[in-house]
Amino acid sequence: MEPREFRIRKTFLLPLGLVLLFSLALLVVCVVQQQPTAKLVILCAMLVPVCLLFIESSLRRVELEEEALVVRKLFRNKRLVYTDVTSVDTVLVRKRAFLSISTEPDFVILSNSYANFSALVTQLLKRVPEAAIAPETKQMAQAPPQKSGDIVSAWFAAGLLLLILYVQFGGAS
Repeated sequence: MEPREFRIRKTFLLPLGLVLLFSLALLVVCVVQQQPTAKLVILCAMLVPVCLLFIESSLRRVELEEEALVVRKLFRNKRLVYTDVTSVDTVLVRKRAFLSISTEPDFVILSNSYANFSALVTQLLKRVPEAAIAPETKQMAQAPPQKSGDIVSAWFAAGLLLLILYVQFGGAS
């Protein structure tokens, strides 16, 4: 059976969660060690967007219902009825793919950050009107790009924070 719910890839959420965890640990260590206030402010300023990104990414999902596409995000949901879709366009930027699905009053943009993106695209294109699908979208659906730059960046950030924690505990003395 084909999946009907698509979430952000766990291979991205895991390192992002570690970045959040290591950042929180570093903040606690800095408070305990009575580090300068400027350092604490910088850590807090970094924690806010990381925390929001993690929560937003963890809760984001796309559901393919019988008659509509439903996109669920933090504090908001959008529902587009398939028969109301007027265009499905694609924008490719290196290994990133963005799928823009429009109706007369509304639109959503989906990226290839979702797990099983190719199945999402294939199933979606089967449900929307054929006339609404752009030729580039049909072509992209044959072989959707796989991106891993965000995953590599998140693992790099987690490793860097782990190194900073090690140094903070006096590991480099």
